[in-house]
Amino acid sequence: MANKQKLELTWIGKDTPIKVEPRILVHDPTKDYGDKNTDNMLIYGDNLLALKALEQEYAGKVKCIYIDPPYNTGSRIDADGNEVGYDDNLEHSTWLSLMKPRLEIMRNLLSNDGSIWISIDEKEGHYLKVLCDEVFKRKNFIIQTIVQRGAATGHKAINPTPVQVCDLMLAYAKDKDSYVYHPVYKSREYDEAYNSIIINYEEPYNQWHFCSLKEYLNQNNKSLQYCLTHFPERIIRFAQPDYANVGKDIREAIDLSKKNPQIIYKHSRTAHPDLFLLNGNRILFYKDKMRLVDGKLVTAELVTNLWTDMNYQGIAREGGVTFKRGKKPEVQIKRILEMSTEKGDLVLDSFLGSGTTAAVAHKMHRKYIGVEMALHCHTHCIPRLQKVIDGMDQGGISKAVGWKGGGGFKYYYLAPSLLNKDKYGQYVISKEYNADMLAAAVAKHEGFKYAPSAEQFWKQGQSSETDYIYTTTNHVGAELLSGIAQDMKAGESLLVCCKSFDSGLSARFANITVKKIPAAILGRCEFGKDNYNLNIINPPIIDDEEE
Repeated sequence: MANKQKLELTWIGKDTPIKVEPRILVHDPTKDYGDKNTDNMLIYGDNLLALKALEQEYAGKVKCIYIDPPYNTGSRIDADGNEVGYDDNLEHSTWLSLMKPRLEIMRNLLSNDGSIWISIDEKEGHYLKVLCDEVFKRKNFIIQTIVQRGAATGHKAINPTPVQVCDLMLAYAKDKDSYVYHPVYKSREYDEAYNSIIINYEEPYNQWHFCSLKEYLNQNNKSLQYCLTHFPERIIRFAQPDYANVGKDIREAIDLSKKNPQIIYKHSRTAHPDLFLLNGNRILFYKDKMRLVDGKLVTAELVTNLWTDMNYQGIAREGGVTFKRGKKPEVQIKRILEMSTEKGDLVLDSFLGSGTTAAVAHKMHRKYIGVEMALHCHTHCIPRLQKVIDGMDQGGISKAVGWKGGGGFKYYYLAPSLLNKDKYGQYVISKEYNADMLAAAVAKHEGFKYAPSAEQFWKQGQSSETDYIYTTTNHVGAELLSGIAQDMKAGESLLVCCKSFDSGLSARFANITVKKIPAAILGRCEFGKDNYNLNIINPPIIDDEEE
């Protein structure tokens, strides 16, 4: 039977797997700041390697991911003539090939009710949409948002081609059936139609009485006169001359209301809010337009997929650090986290840039992991987060969320590659690894969680309640294994990884497996590569005019 065709995006190198080494993360407490018990992480290093390092421990634990990857614009200079922070000059297929494994790991990191939000522009946005359909499944697509980041002013106004002033933002759920969307409202201009209405915010609206036709016909209803004399003073009426497209039941209600012009008619609908009519016109309540937005009671409207209120003007130094290209306003990240997370949820950004996502998550009392490969980690992210923790950053969303300071972060960097080639071209264990680092790295390679026991030296990590691993650079003999075997409880099993061991030792104990390192892990991944970033100096030449 012929292979069944499927709809997919393909490109040169798509099916060439990238075998990323699962590195360990090294904690550097000298760069920690604030609360020492915090779960917040700032990671310095290549973000694909960092994602792989996080995958085992954090799979299924991240509630929301936001990334702002390089857009592959084909230019190293931005529209204002400034040198860019990242090299965007990538060949199209290479960009997709490097995004795919990142997205696949990020999907693994998401919790079942989690979501990912990706900023992108029109050059790669639609290709990225199809790629995300494949990785996250099309059924889990949430929304594509248009984010206005500028206006056709200055030299842009005389551009001979249409001016691009918006970015795209794609959102996917890990499982859309489990994803919970939190409606978000934004402030809107005061509606002049309400000017004639006397609004008293403290009035007990919940005590108002609404008259249905049945109530009106009940002559004993003492609240009827109150309805007719007071209620119209608190309403605004909008005519509905054309109601051909509304449901039959609503049309009947409107007609009934027109026949009884003095009745405030209440029409209850099963799946919708009640409809109130007076003389055929719908009654809209001003109180229903009021929402608490950033701590203030304002006229508000529901946020849609068109975001024109992000205020990109003057954000270059937001957070006290200058980052001219690609910086997103804090209010944009705030809105994403409001829609998709709650306090205490874990947020990830593996293209941290100037640290906006971490700063916003911190102020909104979310836990976070931020990854930055460039020196921005030290020149931008660290000082920015320090200001947040000290309460010195009162810009961005600080006033809206009432931020005063507090919390902390821990600093990590990627360990070097576990294996390096010696002068003979043979792979050997890196000299930069001490015994603890080696044990942790081998445990990660073998799928064990590194958690050394204080009582039993051979219990360095485990993959289940009874399955353990022990790694050593010493030669392992029968005497050592016999002692360990006597110490093991019924049902326990052990994997021993060492540089050498006695002949025949691997088959001596039924519950102990012995492997030689580094031979046991060779071929599983690509060792010695420290850079999977999106900076390609010599991209492959594609024989395709459209490319």
